[in-house]
Amino acid sequence: MQRIIIFANGDLPDLNKARLLLQANDFIICADGGTRHALALDIQPDLVIGDMDSAEKQQLQNFQKAGIAIELFTHDKNETDLELAINHAIELKPKQILIVAALGGRLDQTLANIALLTDVRLSTLDIRLDDGVEEVFACRDQIEVHGRSGDLVSLIPWQGAVSGVQTKNLKWLLDNETLHPDKTRGVSNEMLGDKASISIASGLLLIVHRRNS
Repeated sequence: MQRIIIFANGDLPDLNKARLLLQANDFIICADGGTRHALALDIQPDLVIGDMDSAEKQQLQNFQKAGIAIELFTHDKNETDLELAINHAIELKPKQILIVAALGGRLDQTLANIALLTDVRLSTLDIRLDDGVEEVFACRDQIEVHGRSGDLVSLIPWQGAVSGVQTKNLKWLLDNETLHPDKTRGVSNEMLGDKASISIASGLLLIVHRRNS
């Protein structure tokens, strides 16, 4: 399987920009209330998963009539609906997982969603949060950011210091530097072209890319 799209229940600031993220052959999973975003984009999910405390009952009934798979979990569970969706996606062994509408809204949910990217099971996968305006993903070794000149790129050390940080095609060059989680050295850098590259020697670095157009 090439790519899985997971719709979460966070904010989706621009439907048109979100639509540009989608491809014809995507496998679509909705995490509970993420169904509202799929419907707003006129997309039929392949699977709906969660405790269904956010999805509208009429929507679920329509999905059932259409033969769409629904995995129902009890409300008393240890995982968020998004974590359940990611667990299912991992079992399908895709090349990429794109989580849409996992940012904004409740701060606790946003932080938890970002933290899910650090699961070691995902270390060999291309997985990122994206709403069409901003994308968030982890760098464990080296990674590229694709966008446009002037886009903002922030490098945020996660779970401790990140050493040996090197960047290319960012306005403020980092050359074998160490970024610390209690400092803001890596915030609000700028792309100088359509592609920037980042590599690290050790640690875990979160990349936040905000598109300016």
